Amino acid sequence: MNSMKYDVVVIGGGVIGCAVARELSRYQVKACVVEREEDVCSGTSKANSAIVHGGFDAEPGSLKAKFNILGSQMMEELSKELDFDYKRNGSLVLCFAEEDKPALEALYEKGVKNGVKGMSIISGDEVRKREPNIEDTVVAALDVPSGGIVCPFGLTIALAENACDNGVEFQFLTEVETIEKEAEGYVLKTSKGEIHTACVVNAAGVYSDQIHNFVSEKKLHITARKGDYCLLDKEAGSLVSHTIFQLPTKMGKGVLVSPTVHGNLLTGPTATDIEDKEQTATDAKELDSLMSRAALSVKGIPFRQVITSFAGLRAHEDGDDFVIGEVSDAPGFFDAAGIESPGLSSAPAIGQWLAEKVAEKLNAKQKEDWNGTRKGIVRPELLSKEERAELIRKNPAYGTIICRCESVSEGEIVDAITRTLGAKSLDGIKRRVRQGMGRCQAGFCTPRTMEILSRELGIRMEEVCKNAPGSEMLTGQK
Repeated sequence: MNSMKYDVVVIGGGVIGCAVARELSRYQVKACVVEREEDVCSGTSKANSAIVHGGFDAEPGSLKAKFNILGSQMMEELSKELDFDYKRNGSLVLCFAEEDKPALEALYEKGVKNGVKGMSIISGDEVRKREPNIEDTVVAALDVPSGGIVCPFGLTIALAENACDNGVEFQFLTEVETIEKEAEGYVLKTSKGEIHTACVVNAAGVYSDQIHNFVSEKKLHITARKGDYCLLDKEAGSLVSHTIFQLPTKMGKGVLVSPTVHGNLLTGPTATDIEDKEQTATDAKELDSLMSRAALSVKGIPFRQVITSFAGLRAHEDGDDFVIGEVSDAPGFFDAAGIESPGLSSAPAIGQWLAEKVAEKLNAKQKEDWNGTRKGIVRPELLSKEERAELIRKNPAYGTIICRCESVSEGEIVDAITRTLGAKSLDGIKRRVRQGMGRCQAGFCTPRTMEILSRELGIRMEEVCKNAPGSEMLTGQK
């Protein structure tokens, strides 16, 4: 890639960038997503709480409140259109002391102002009827039926695939090094050459301040806020059915305990501001703190069944709100910066709003042949016996189980590699079909999966990477 020209370039292939791209694909524009990693969903979007927030926590009148409510309302229909895992399991915000009840009522009032529907405050006894494993000290809770859980990988990948199928290009392993204004738009100097574009959408996560500051005198500052999590085995997945929050107190916001859409139990996150925007290593002290705080909400969390711990970074802007829209001193440059929680919940609405603004700027008309649906990878374990037998008869690879923990077949792995924007690495397969996400954490299935990647991509085994180039799994073979 030496020099290319587009109507609009989206910087960042996370959930926000892919949501914008999918909505832009409705219009007659030449659009491209540039992503510095080798796949979509490789930054903040891959390591978060996987929660679709009800919208009670954001400050009334803020962009967080506006887009949270709109995005949450869009999520169920979107999950049907794009075939990703989503469940409206409801949220409970626990109150542990009588003197904190006014704060619970204030949270309820905040939710009402934001437009959250169906909320109520229920007694501690009522909470324990619904969730028998809740701690005995709970005196009341805010019940939020509209809260949900989602697969963040599934959502992001579905948005990207649908965008690509509708004509949006994706440039991976392409890092934006600087941006300059030119007569008609901007030139992006990247690690792979120059890209000229009329409009830019900045969805660069923890680096969105850097991207913004290339073109604007009104500077942004993003702090990387690290959150550690513990993921427990599916045996612990039914300990609670709601997403369990703690009422924020003088001791902090607390941590959540939640089932995942795949049947695990998730606890976290911690919150530590850090300088290094690449620092995603977990910390023993933070994990200990997380576990002790989670135990305040739910009795008997079997932390011996933790199968992995991980950390993600959220992009906290100094103004404590999303920064969304056209930059006042940079016409045609649109920010989606400072997207921290509830960013995942807000993504569909942010994508729609920004795409509309870009289309207006470009005077772009909508396509008549746009297709807003996408089918995910077939999962034999969800089929009836008859359907599964027929699938295996047509393609025996679906009868060969590669990942025993998650019952992932060779057919699913091949589909993950060969479909639109297919996986090019072990992590890419993991995010698409959950190979290696189970109890043994890829201890059993990695060699066979590497063989399939090698075969399908036409590369040597020594070239198979965990993620980006440089993470090759084998060395020293002749």
